[in-house]
Amino acid sequence: MIDLEKHYVLENPRVRLKPLMLLDVHNLSDIVTKEQGLWKYTLHDVSSKENLLSYIEEAIVNRQKGIAYPFSVFDKKLQKYAGCTRIYEIDALHKTCSIGFTWYGKKFQGTGLNKNCKYLLFEFAFEELLMERIQFRVDKQNIRSINAIKSVGCQEEGILRSNLYKPNGERRDSMILSMLKSEWRMTAKTRLEEKLCT
Repeated sequence: MIDLEKHYVLENPRVRLKPLMLLDVHNLSDIVTKEQGLWKYTLHDVSSKENLLSYIEEAIVNRQKGIAYPFSVFDKKLQKYAGCTRIYEIDALHKTCSIGFTWYGKKFQGTGLNKNCKYLLFEFAFEELLMERIQFRVDKQNIRSINAIKSVGCQEEGILRSNLYKPNGERRDSMILSMLKSEWRMTAKTRLEEKLCT
């Protein structure tokens, strides 16, 4: 199971995921302040340095509670911080978790960075944390993210209607996608490895 005191670093030749820390405000503030369109489909408005600090503080508190493990994302090819992601809704009893709160600056999107991140997160969750199921919950209108999640081997399960509030107060429908450990072992891991680029 996950050791919340452990400093997990997940990396391959393309990307490094390390525990999100308060110092990452400085690493990520340029992205959040200059790229306002990133927050269109998110549940948090992280469009200022102050909001980013609150976002990171909340993520760290959730790590301390044992329900999440947030990471910063560093692009080793460009030698720049790209964004962040996290494993959350960690359920040790039922061996399930979610992956989300993922965002990258625009110049990192569509470069293969996300596939490398997801590979490392799947490998970590299924093979080290011994999870049986990983879930994604995405705004139904966020077609780009839905396609990206499907491209790493996840299956669409259905729609949760009007299940969450957006930052602007509107309700949203969320698509649920998932991967099972059996799918990872049988086909998804090998297929995703073939798609990785450095």
